[in-house]
Amino acid sequence: MKELKVKVRGLAKSFGSLEVLKSIDLDVYEGDVICIIGPSGSGKSTFLRCLNLLEQPNAGSVEIEGKDILDKSNDVNVMRRNIGMVFQQFNLFPHLTAKKNIMLAPVDMKLMTKQEAEDKAMELLDKVGLADKAENFPRQLSGGQKQRVAIARALAMNPNIMLFDEPTSALDPEMIGEVLQVMKELAQAGMTMIIVTHEMSFARDVADKVIFMEEGYIVESGAPAEIFSNPKEERTKQFLSYVL
Repeated sequence: MKELKVKVRGLAKSFGSLEVLKSIDLDVYEGDVICIIGPSGSGKSTFLRCLNLLEQPNAGSVEIEGKDILDKSNDVNVMRRNIGMVFQQFNLFPHLTAKKNIMLAPVDMKLMTKQEAEDKAMELLDKVGLADKAENFPRQLSGGQKQRVAIARALAMNPNIMLFDEPTSALDPEMIGEVLQVMKELAQAGMTMIIVTHEMSFARDVADKVIFMEEGYIVESGAPAEIFSNPKEERTKQFLSYVL
């Protein structure tokens, strides 16, 4: 039996009077690749940000590897180490080289010596096909290269779960493939991943489960073949008719 990595029950989030998430339930098991699709403003990114407390939920529970992250007695920074996050806008430090960006967190948190972190950074840069860019600064990298460095940086903490928030939406079309390829390789290696994406062909090829969200609800979820070829809900059909 695969380990339950993420258990979400009744998750709700409002910003003032605007309800962004309305009673979300989700189970994610070890090695699952979950792709979340849906129109802009449906709550997808907010949901992802609630999973590592970048946003504080108003109600419900989030258990990561059996621990309730909303329980004040749990150290959220320790729990966050197990959750890698890759953002739309890379969020690299402009004054640090690619290698130093990757080394920063493991050294700061005293999880590795500088030498260990440097070895790890080079191993990860090699993994994402950028070993030759180790000494380059973000301004010297293309968008696709920056996003691959950002993925390497998230992996430097040896996370058990990776969250991706529309990782290709800020990229030129020809750079999208190189980032998706790295993500495919992570999926094949068994990484547990939750991905908010507009890349329908990627979701169809790589996901174990596709979730369609709208207006703060999970409208429909299922295997990619079901969702893309035979969606049950009228709203899912309508959305897919626009994007496919």
